[in-house]
Amino acid sequence: MNTVLVGLQWGDEGKGKVIDILSKNARYIVRYQGGNNAGHTVVVNGASFIFHLLPSGILHKNKVCVIGSGVVVDPAVLLDEIYSIRKRGISVDGRVKISEQAHVIFPYHRILDACRETKRANKIGTTGRGIGPCYADKASRCGIRMGDLLNPRLLKEKLKDNLKEKNEIFKKVYHHPGFKFNELYDIYSAYGRKLKECVCDTVILLNDAIKKNAPVLFEGAQGTFLDIDFGTYPFVTSSNTVSAGACIGTGIAPTKISRVVGVVKAYTTRVGEGPFMTECSKALGEYIRSKGREFGATTGRPRRCGWFDAVLIHHAVMINGVDSMAVMKLDVLDDMESLKICTAYKYKGKTFTCFPNDLEVMQRAKPVYKEFPGWKITTRKIRSYKNLPKQARHYISAIEDICKASVDIVSVGSGRDETLFR
Repeated sequence: MNTVLVGLQWGDEGKGKVIDILSKNARYIVRYQGGNNAGHTVVVNGASFIFHLLPSGILHKNKVCVIGSGVVVDPAVLLDEIYSIRKRGISVDGRVKISEQAHVIFPYHRILDACRETKRANKIGTTGRGIGPCYADKASRCGIRMGDLLNPRLLKEKLKDNLKEKNEIFKKVYHHPGFKFNELYDIYSAYGRKLKECVCDTVILLNDAIKKNAPVLFEGAQGTFLDIDFGTYPFVTSSNTVSAGACIGTGIAPTKISRVVGVVKAYTTRVGEGPFMTECSKALGEYIRSKGREFGATTGRPRRCGWFDAVLIHHAVMINGVDSMAVMKLDVLDDMESLKICTAYKYKGKTFTCFPNDLEVMQRAKPVYKEFPGWKITTRKIRSYKNLPKQARHYISAIEDICKASVDIVSVGSGRDETLFR
């Protein structure tokens, strides 16, 4: 069975934990989009692991972890991640494969990212990792790919062309001195040598694996509403975060996908700027943030917090073709007297039960809520879904009914054992 796992909100849903759980039944775990702007956290025996580029399945022995062609790779970050995990006693030898077609992030991408954000009147809230400028080079057909790092002649040619253009922009627009060819060439040639054994044709690798019935798990990064096409544009990332991106970013045909698992929090969070229809008051938001430790795994930025938005999730279920959902961090709501689920938006006398694409509506609409009683019982030690308080089960059932997808996994803590299956 080949499974796509995708976030249904604005990222940070808890995908890392679900990937870790589903990795047991997969042979290959594949990242298909994004870059080191993602941050997947996995807790094993009390030890926390945070991954930005490596697929979370690396913690499982004998699993092959693939970075697909749709990912943009910062080699320095990847090498540091490999080094760090080796230092913690986990062997990665022969288990990390990188698409030769994946595009490479250079220092000029990061500086461009920062310069553009500084000059914007309305901030996007970029992570500053150079993701957007790297994808822009890809679309402009001037990007440098992982395979190019292994070809000295090609790397020289492409890097010279890029620096000629980028340095002119830096000097004339941003008053930045730019970058020296020799320095970057030497650094990135060295990266190529260090990663040479990992770089390969991952399209053939994965299609051959599927022909042999080896199960593949496609690991999404960010979330549906950060998708470049279907998200709350322009407050989005630069890649296709929806389930269809798994095919685009790996070279696997849509007919080879068996199921789609969507991950949501029991409430809603968002990092950075952009519309957030169910954002809570400052006091309640701070309470949820503190209880749920809602700070970005990549940037450390505090996440904005709000009630569960069923309009948002119903739309995400449709776009992604979700077969089942995992509801994460239910335990964060344990002490609430009552809970709210947004079932519609209201704007200028009109009620929206479907997600609007109009940015003005997204920014100014008021949520319509359905209220539910809280359970006021600690759920972290519960190990069976049927033993959850009836109010908690009622809350989960309401999510299923409104969003039109079954909930098969419920998380009541960060540990592997704090997971309930239905």
